[in-house]
Amino acid sequence: MKHIEAAISFLFKMLISLRNLGSSLPRRVSPPCNHHLSSIFSSPSTTTTRACLISCCFTGVLCILRFPFVTKSNSNPTNFFDVLNKVSMTKIIQQDQWNDPRVVGSIQSSLAPIWVSRVLVEFKQDPKLALKFFKWAKTRVGFRHTTESYCILVHILFYARMYFHANNILKELVLSSWVLPGSDVFEILWTTRNVCVPGFGVFDALFSVLVELGMLEAAGQCFLRMTKFRVLPKARSCNAFLHRLSKAGEGDLSRDFFRDMVGAGIAPTVFTYNIMIGHVCKEGDMLTARSLFEQMKKMGLTPDIVTYNTLIDGYGKIGLLDESVCLFEEMKFMGCEPDVITYNALINSFCKFKGMPRAFEFFREMKDKDLKPNVISYSTLIDALCKEGMMQMAIKFFVDMTRVGLLPNEFTYSSLIDANCKAGNLGEAFMLADEMLQEHVDLNIVTFTTLLDGLCEEGMMNEAEELFRAMGKAGVTPNLQAYTALIHGHIKVRSMDKAMELFNEMREKDIKPDILLWGTIVWGLCSESKLEECKVIMTEMKESGIGANPVIYTTLMDAYFKAGNHTEAINLLEEMRDLGTEVTVVTFCALIDGLCKRGLVQEAIYFFGRMPDHDLQPNVAVYTALIDGLCKNNCIGDAKKLFDEMQDKNMIPDKIAYTAMIDGNLKHGNFQEALNMRNKMMEMGIELDLYAYTSLVWGLSQCGQVQQARKFLAEMIGKGIIPDETLCTRLLRKHYELGNIDEAIELQNELVEKGLIHGNSNPAVPNIQIRDDLDFSNFRT
Repeated sequence: MKHIEAAISFLFKMLISLRNLGSSLPRRVSPPCNHHLSSIFSSPSTTTTRACLISCCFTGVLCILRFPFVTKSNSNPTNFFDVLNKVSMTKIIQQDQWNDPRVVGSIQSSLAPIWVSRVLVEFKQDPKLALKFFKWAKTRVGFRHTTESYCILVHILFYARMYFHANNILKELVLSSWVLPGSDVFEILWTTRNVCVPGFGVFDALFSVLVELGMLEAAGQCFLRMTKFRVLPKARSCNAFLHRLSKAGEGDLSRDFFRDMVGAGIAPTVFTYNIMIGHVCKEGDMLTARSLFEQMKKMGLTPDIVTYNTLIDGYGKIGLLDESVCLFEEMKFMGCEPDVITYNALINSFCKFKGMPRAFEFFREMKDKDLKPNVISYSTLIDALCKEGMMQMAIKFFVDMTRVGLLPNEFTYSSLIDANCKAGNLGEAFMLADEMLQEHVDLNIVTFTTLLDGLCEEGMMNEAEELFRAMGKAGVTPNLQAYTALIHGHIKVRSMDKAMELFNEMREKDIKPDILLWGTIVWGLCSESKLEECKVIMTEMKESGIGANPVIYTTLMDAYFKAGNHTEAINLLEEMRDLGTEVTVVTFCALIDGLCKRGLVQEAIYFFGRMPDHDLQPNVAVYTALIDGLCKNNCIGDAKKLFDEMQDKNMIPDKIAYTAMIDGNLKHGNFQEALNMRNKMMEMGIELDLYAYTSLVWGLSQCGQVQQARKFLAEMIGKGIIPDETLCTRLLRKHYELGNIDEAIELQNELVEKGLIHGNSNPAVPNIQIRDDLDFSNFRT
């Protein structure tokens, strides 16, 4: 008998080795689905499955060896196959007589797994006893169940409709790390299917378990093997798998599985279509969403409220508001009554795309239909009102919201806090933050970042640093946006070293800067004329895989001009072209303005003419920059032509353009032309500012038109525009130079009285020291 037992043990090991050999066979690609529904998606299926023919054959042999234990022999009581019959085992299991020597000897034998499998098969008509015995065997030291024993029990439990226990056993098996090498749950579940009357629902259970455990790749393989053996999963299980794929962001796999599912003959349900429509809507692929919508209707499936809500929201998020409204009307026509989610989607869409009056109509309609607006309804409107600067109405909705018993969430508070910060009402913002905490609403990263940004905008960097540290203590990890706000704040207060320290700290924490932050750093370094450091940053940015955008190049170009290096500035334009970086009108404006300020007017005219080569047309800002440069460089005739050309192109000159023309004409003594320009400004409703008045007063006094100059000085003072002391003394000095002593004394007393100049002991001999070459038009920022 020992020889027989040894032989059986050898055979068992041999079969396991052969099964391992089977597991190494090459994979076979499943044929693509040709079902008509697959035309909705264009990508072919690439899922593969492992061939298991040899492994299945040998496992089947093993099962044949194990299970037909129907004969009994009393010739040798040492054979544990014979010493225990079903009656004895029933009594042992029922009475928990686990210390019976026959049981102890059997479970300690090297053939214990075979014995356990036999016992399980013997008790297939009594699944509760089989389960009890299985659980007991699992607790024995030195013993562990084989994949076969798990699969046998699953079949028994499933046949007995003990689905809960069957699923738990399957989960335990799937999660076990000790599954025999080369063994495959599906394969062995298939080879043991004849333990009970074949019931193929057990394979659907395996598929569902894999999906539930998030083992999506294994579930996909299981599905393909099920289709191969024609034991198809239920549509409900397929829907669960689709839902998981969608949540995991596996768009291509979702589409492939949908096609394979339909191709296998599994009829999709409304829920199937809802999942797919929801997924493609999140991707913004509304063409596919509409195709699916029409397809489901052709199949005789009636779209439900989830279908309509998903499509309405999908169209609304990309600004196709007419399509959203059409679907809204269609659902009502089809007898599908809109709910709060429907109205919230419409309200959000119209708020997002500047359709607030219509959003309020939907809000009122919702209440008229006795649908109670929820926190999302109110918060969406509050956020939209805040973004439009309508704070009073936003607060009114906030109060109404609490009055009807709705508790504001972090989104509601963050919207109000952000609006107050942007309006400079930091006190109100922090009061709201304190109220959040009192209402047990935790400050999230968005709220912290909003408050941080508000403090930085006001230059309150000590408070900002304190709040930044408080984030960590509150368990909120600063993100890219938080660091960006703090770094920007330090740059604004000219604390570049601290900004760079934070920038390096952020990168050490593996928070990757985005193009906005890289641009902020470049802007900060440029503002301090640290152009060599800028080159280093530009190199690091490129090495990180981020290319500089037009804003960064324009910032650098302006910095090079201010540093007097116009050659490097011009080179940047060529670099942009070589790298394929978009050259914008703003870039040309900075280039032309910089050249004009360096006195390189001819070069500025040349680049002005090159704009069409880049498919760009000069705008008002570009014309104004060149007009200003021409005026400053005594090219008033060319400036006048450009000014007229701009108007011929239906471009309305702005305040800066008019001021440049006034200044240029006065420098050439054309004071009447300058006054005409001033009159045109008034006709256009353009108010003169400090720079325009300064140009007029200074230029007219230079032309000897002191009465006109004094008139404009009085006018600007009357409007609350305070003139510079140099301007006042220039006009006063001109009065003395022209011999208008009485008027000069009168003007001097007036200016002293208003605190615009200091007094003088001998007004007849003024000691005013001024420069005649000052150019007030350069005061513009």
